[in-house]
Amino acid sequence: MDKKYDVLIIGCGVAGLYTSLSLPENLSVLVLSKQDETVSNSSLAQGGVAAVLSLENDSYELHYNDTMIAGGQANTPDAVNTLVHEGPDQVRQLIKYGVNFDRNSDGTLQKTLEGGHSRRRIVHYKDTTGAEIVRALLVEAKKRSNITLVENADVFKLTKVKNGFCADMLLNGKTAATVFSDFCVIATGGIGRVYKYTTNPAVATGDGIRLAYDMGATIKELSYVQFHPTAFNGNDREQFLISESVRGEGAYLLNCNKERFMDRYDKRLELAPRDVVSRSIILESRRTGSDNFYLDIRYKGHDYLVNRFPGIYEGCLKHGVDMTKDLIPVFPCQHYLMGGIDVDLDARTSISRMYAVGECSHTGVHGKNRLASNSLLEALVFGKRAADDIASLSKKDPDHVTVTEHKTDISGAPLPKGMRTEIRSIMQRSYFVIPDMDAVRIGLKRVDAILMRLKNGKFAITPDYCEALSLATVAHIILKEVDEG
Repeated sequence: MDKKYDVLIIGCGVAGLYTSLSLPENLSVLVLSKQDETVSNSSLAQGGVAAVLSLENDSYELHYNDTMIAGGQANTPDAVNTLVHEGPDQVRQLIKYGVNFDRNSDGTLQKTLEGGHSRRRIVHYKDTTGAEIVRALLVEAKKRSNITLVENADVFKLTKVKNGFCADMLLNGKTAATVFSDFCVIATGGIGRVYKYTTNPAVATGDGIRLAYDMGATIKELSYVQFHPTAFNGNDREQFLISESVRGEGAYLLNCNKERFMDRYDKRLELAPRDVVSRSIILESRRTGSDNFYLDIRYKGHDYLVNRFPGIYEGCLKHGVDMTKDLIPVFPCQHYLMGGIDVDLDARTSISRMYAVGECSHTGVHGKNRLASNSLLEALVFGKRAADDIASLSKKDPDHVTVTEHKTDISGAPLPKGMRTEIRSIMQRSYFVIPDMDAVRIGLKRVDAILMRLKNGKFAITPDYCEALSLATVAHIILKEVDEG
C-alpha cells in the first residue's frame, strides 16, 4: 500500500468494486475492505438484479412506476429515471465481466418475479446473485494494475485536506496507517448491526455514514429503514434471509394457524412490497397473539426447490428445516437502509471530491421502501456515474493532494463492555416496523449519553471502539429524525 492514490474507495462490495472498475486505468485506485474482501452486504444478496433488458413484455415506465409505488411516491423522480434507463447497460457489463446469470434452455436470461414488480425482470444466479457478482468483479479488479485491494483495513477518521483527503486506518485491527487521496468514494454498505436482529453481516455498522457525518456531510432520511418480512425466525443475531424470490416463485405466507392471511391487509397478497408485508405480519401477530409465521412452498417439489434455491435450501437444513417437506419459520428483520449520505445524480456528496455509492448513500431512488432487487442495480448505476464524474474532474482539476507527515495516537483506555449491545436493544425496542414513540424518546436520551461518553472518554482506537462510535452515531441520527418527524 502506497501513501498516496488518485482515488480512495472505502468498501469492497458491489458498489465499491464496480466504481473501481469503471474508473480510467490511468488513475491509481485503493479499495479498502473492512474484513475479508468477500464480506459485505452485497455478497449476501440472494434475489438478483432488476432491469428492463427487453421491451417485449416490459418497459422503463413500468419499472419506474413499480419503484415509485413501492417507495410510497417519496422517491426522487430523476434518480429513479436514471436508475431504470441506465441499469440495463450496467447489467450487460456485468455479463462481460463474467457474471454467470442463470439462463433458460434456449440460452436466454432467466428472469424471476419479486414482491412489488409487475413483470418478471429480475436476473439472478441461483439464489446467491450477490456472491456471484462480487466473485466476478474481484477477478476483474485483480487483473488491473491500477487497482490495489487491501483487506482488514478499518478507516477510523477521514479528514478533508487541500485537494483531497487524509484517511487514518487500523490495519489488521492494531496497526495505524495513513493514506492520502485526491478523491474519496464511500461505499461502506448498511447499518444493520445497529439492530439486535439483522440480515446484515458483522461489518455493517454504518462506518462510512459516521465518517461523512463527522466531516459535516449532509445525511438524509436515515430513518428510512427497511425490515424484510421473511427472515428465518431463529435465535442468531445475523438472521438468515429467505429471499423475496421465494414468494415470487409462489410461496404462501401463513400465520400461526397455518392459514394464509395477507388478504386481510392487501389485495397484492404475498407479492405486496416489503414494508406492507412486514407491517401486515406485525398486525396479524397482534391479532393472533403469536409471533409464529411460515412460508410454504412445498408444493413446488423437491427437484425444483433444490435447483432454484440451493443456498436457501442448505441454509434451512442447517437450522433443521427441509423446505421441500417443512414450513419455513419467518419473521420481519432489519434488512436495508434507504437513507444515508445525501448525493446528487453523479453520487457527489455535499463535500467537494467526496462521493457515496451503494447502501450508505441516499440517491432518493428507493423512497420510503426499496423495491426488491433494486439495490444491486443502484450500486451499479451510481457507481458508474461516480467513476465518470471523477474521471471528468481529474482532467479539469488536475491538482493533487500533498502527502504530509502524519502521526496518530491510537492508545487509550479499554472500551467498557455492553455499549453496542445496549444500543441494539434500544433500536430493536423503539424503532422496529411500527415505531414506539415513547421508547424512541427514552432511547434517544440514552444513546446520546453513550455517544457523548465515547467521544470524550479517551478510549483506545480499536475495531470495537470504531464500531461502537458508528452505531451510536447512526442510532442518534435515526432516533432524532423519528422524534422530530
